[in-house]
Parts: sequence; C-alpha cells; structure tokens
Amino acid sequence: MMIPAIDLIDGKVVRLYQGRYDNTTEYDFSPLTLRNQYASSGAHWLHIVDLSGAKDASKRQLTLLKQLMDASPLHIQVGGGVRSEQDVTDLLDAGAGRVVIGSLAIRQPELVQNWVRKYGGEQIVLALDVAINANGDKTLPSHGWIEQSNITLEQVLDGYINAGARHVLCTDISKDGTLSGANVRLYKELAAQYPQIQWQASGGIGKLDDIRALIGSGVAGVILGRSLLEGKFTLQEAITCWQNG
Repeated sequence: MMIPAIDLIDGKVVRLYQGRYDNTTEYDFSPLTLRNQYASSGAHWLHIVDLSGAKDASKRQLTLLKQLMDASPLHIQVGGGVRSEQDVTDLLDAGAGRVVIGSLAIRQPELVQNWVRKYGGEQIVLALDVAINANGDKTLPSHGWIEQSNITLEQVLDGYINAGARHVLCTDISKDGTLSGANVRLYKELAAQYPQIQWQASGGIGKLDDIRALIGSGVAGVILGRSLLEGKFTLQEAITCWQNG
C-alpha cells in the first residue's frame, strides 16, 4: 500500500531533511487540497505529522488536524507530539483512524503498551525510527530524533508485540528526505524477524525503482513524502508500480 504523507509546521506543508528542523523545505500546497488530491489519486490512507506539536506541545495544530480529518475521504493516521492519553483520545475523537506514537513509545514503553491494550493494536502506530550505528545496531533516538539513545529497536518491540501492537512505521533516519532509496535490507530483516507486524517503510523513496525494490521485502506499506511533493512520480504511478509487482 502506498501511503502519502503530509508534514505540517504552522499550517504549512513542509519536509525536513533527516529530521532536522534547521533544514526545512516549505511547499506551496494547501494541506486540504493535497489531502483531496491524494484521495482522488487512489490512496486509502494518509499519514499526517504535526511537526509543530512534535517540537513544542503548546504549538499543537489540533484545529488544522481536525479540519483535515473531518469528513475525510481517506483513512488518516496522525502523529507528532503525542505525549499523553488525552492527546490520543483527542486525535481519535477528531477522526483519526490511527494515532502515531514515536518518542514516548521509546521513553515510556509501559505507558504506551497500556494504551495499545486499551485502544487496540489497530488504532496505534508505533514510530520506531532507527539510527544504525557502526556496529549495525538499530538504535532509537527520541524527541523528534534530536536525542540519541542506546536503546535498540529489538529491545522495545517485544513488549509491544505482547501488548498487541500491529503497526510499526520504521524510518532509517539516514535516508529521510534524501530520495536516495530505501534501506531494503533493514525491512527484509524486520519483516522476517517480526512477521506479525504490519511494517511501514519510510525514508529515501525517490523514484519508482525504489518502490519496486521494496516489493517482496515484507513491508505492508510505503510512506511517500518528498518524492510526491517534488513530482518525482505521481501517486497513481506509485500505486500501479506496487500492484504490478
């Protein structure tokens, strides 16, 4: 499944390079127009990230998020700055099909595992984004990739699987926003090791061949951000590529 992404700062559509707020590209698209365009192009899900809220909880764009989720022609998964159960319920009540939880899932796994049990594995997406170190360890930086950690993906994932987690969005941070191709080896390893998880691949997709490279890797979905915003290919082309294998 192709999952187009819209990242938002102060109401504007943007992309970060490798998660860095000091390396931001702003695009002249209306978020609502973009949502409708992706729906008419054949998408079933839309991935929205509130980057303002991720950086500063007081700047959460809940009003805009509600507008995007209201009467949406798409299912929407949304994240960015989810720090409390109230944030989860606010987003679900506003119309989110799934709430994406990143840093908190790493820093307070027991808390987030309880939410997975309470709301169900279909309504929570874990954003477990990795920085692969010199030893090949899949470490999990937190706070919007700002803070490094020695915690590995494998160390936190088992607890979530036991809690009933079903969806994990995994970005190789070194690939994010680069259009240099996805880390296919990473996703093959993860899908083989954890086949019960619906993996979403994110980061690096720059051409249709990058999508083709992920076919057969075991991922359930591919997040498309900068490549669509910059017209590297159309969403229809990406969907056809994925369906045709």
